[in-house]
Amino acid sequence: MTDRKTLKRQYLETKTRAGVYAIRNQITGRALVAGSTNVQGTLNRHRFELQHGLHRNARLAQDWVEHGETNFLFDVLDMVKPSEDPAFNAARELEMLVSLWRQEIPCLGELGYGDPRSQP
Repeated sequence: MTDRKTLKRQYLETKTRAGVYAIRNQITGRALVAGSTNVQGTLNRHRFELQHGLHRNARLAQDWVEHGETNFLFDVLDMVKPSEDPAFNAARELEMLVSLWRQEIPCLGELGYGDPRSQP
């Protein structure tokens, strides 16, 4: 029981990090590139939802079923670097990083899974 309590405490004390992530289909080349204030947690949520048939992105969910989990890559591409500058805006920095990575990794139109913010 102590181990479980220790793990829970460690989890709750872990600071979340903002960053950019990608989910890429190695068969079709389609990708989802997005940002999150808790990048690792968001990637874990996507994987869980896909594994359990609960993902709200129909195209991604369909490809997951068709091509299988082993043909998808889940990557943290970049992290927002913390700053002591009072003018620093982490949300703006995250948006800028997402925009830059979307230029690097084709993820729009037929090459993408859409913008996750537009999902219901």
